[in-house]
Amino acid sequence: MRTLLKNGTVVSESDCVKADVLIEDGIIKEVSSSIDAPDAELNDVGGKLLLPGAIDAHTHMDLDVGFTRACDDFYSGTVAAACGGTTTIIDHMAFAPKGAYPWHQVKEYHSLSDGNAVIDYSFHGVLQEKADQRTFSEIREIAENEGITSFKLYLTYDMMLHDKDVFAVLNEAKRSNILITVHCENDGIINYLRDRCGVENNLTAAFHPKSRPAEAEAEAVNRMLYMAECADEAPLYIVHLSSEAGLKEVLAARKRGQKHFGVETCPQYLVLDDSLYDDPREGLKAIMSPPLRKDSDRTALWDALKNDVLDTVATDHCPFTFENQKQRGKDDFRLCPNGAPGVEERLPLLFSEGYVKGRITLPQCVKYLCVNPAKIFGLYPKKGVIKPGSDADIVIIDPEKKRTIRSASLHGNADYSCYEGMEIKGVIDTVFLRGEVIVKDNDFLGKKGNGRYLKRGISSLCL
Repeated sequence: MRTLLKNGTVVSESDCVKADVLIEDGIIKEVSSSIDAPDAELNDVGGKLLLPGAIDAHTHMDLDVGFTRACDDFYSGTVAAACGGTTTIIDHMAFAPKGAYPWHQVKEYHSLSDGNAVIDYSFHGVLQEKADQRTFSEIREIAENEGITSFKLYLTYDMMLHDKDVFAVLNEAKRSNILITVHCENDGIINYLRDRCGVENNLTAAFHPKSRPAEAEAEAVNRMLYMAECADEAPLYIVHLSSEAGLKEVLAARKRGQKHFGVETCPQYLVLDDSLYDDPREGLKAIMSPPLRKDSDRTALWDALKNDVLDTVATDHCPFTFENQKQRGKDDFRLCPNGAPGVEERLPLLFSEGYVKGRITLPQCVKYLCVNPAKIFGLYPKKGVIKPGSDADIVIIDPEKKRTIRSASLHGNADYSCYEGMEIKGVIDTVFLRGEVIVKDNDFLGKKGNGRYLKRGISSLCL
């Protein structure tokens, strides 16, 4: 099957060019100023923008947190992703049962996703509790056999790794070309402050950000960067950077010349702030870790994107229902499941709040949503770019059209959006996955199970 997209503007990480795009058998065949293909199905996309299908490198579908599960599974969550212009996700695995080794969750996550996902997908492995020779043997096997070339560790939560094991992991990662992604928060600071909240009966949502201050993030970012540097610049990827304090540690590492690390932020830290916690009930919607920060933090993160200091914008999509699951924290914010929806809102928010408002350029949008995630996570040039030979994952945007974000018109299972009522300029018209239309005018047209599992190559941060 051949499809011709004519008269659109193709956006890359470096420029915007008027061009036609010819798709054949799910692959981009040609991109040039004028293509004549009378046998192809013609789509005139004049006045519209053509972006590569976005890659969300940080989602939590069907996440088991012990006392409940995320309300989006690999079907509903990937439908929402597709409708938001995301054609590939890389999902972070949940902690396995205590004592389990890395292969356990790989098998578990295939059982959750295979036959359910509607877009292409891969996983980040998870490291927990310990770092021994069996752990290292398994991550090498998983990288070779499954194409899972990134593994996540945590500096907080019950099955976190302590510094000695973290350093051992980084040294192994350096030897084996494995990328380590890390949740950076200081566990001691957080648990001390959360315990004090309990003693002092400060248990409303307003105390959530106070119990996880920006300094706790900054200390952990600093520690991880120095440990990676000490491990002969082991490849490192810092997830969901939320604060100016944490950003200063990133800038310091860049200034001293440290390489082989990447940094992610998320739309919530660019668009929202901690005033959402002021309402004791509504504030539960924004209970996430790290928490929302101050307006000054948002400004600093936007400036970092403008100046190419950060590398990606992902979502940390981890949704729970407000009327049911989130109410667990109504009398004690510490009992509220941590996380919020956002996989569908990401691309429109970055386009509207970033590009339209002049904070970043359109090529930068593509760099942070498409190209850099593909390169960092071993998917480039199959994904993340509109070039001959790449998968025909394409998002067509009407740049002049506007809409208002309403949870009722979103496609995930969460019953709210943190962005409810925000007006967006730049509306997704059509989404192609490997040459097939899977979204048109906010209607999902794809099929359950059509997503393909992606075996990934070595991260660009390893090179």
